Amino acid sequence: MTARIPTGVRTRQAGVDTRLPWWALALPVAAFVALFLLIAGPGEARAVSRDPAIGHILEQLQQTLSL
Repeated sequence: MTARIPTGVRTRQAGVDTRLPWWALALPVAAFVALFLLIAGPGEARAVSRDPAIGHILEQLQQTLSL
C-alpha cells in the first residue's frame, strides 16, 4: 500500500476573488497622511485669547498643576 504524498499545490475555489479593492489600500494611507499632518502641523499654531484674564487664569492653573 502506497502513502499519498502532498504536493503543496493548492487549488483555488471557484468564485473566490483574492484581490483587494482599491479602497482597502487607499483608506489606511489617507488616514495615516491625515494623522501625520495633524501631528506635524501644530508647530505654528498660536492660542488666540481676546480676554487677558482668561490667559492669566489658564497660566496659573498650568503652574499649579505642574508642581
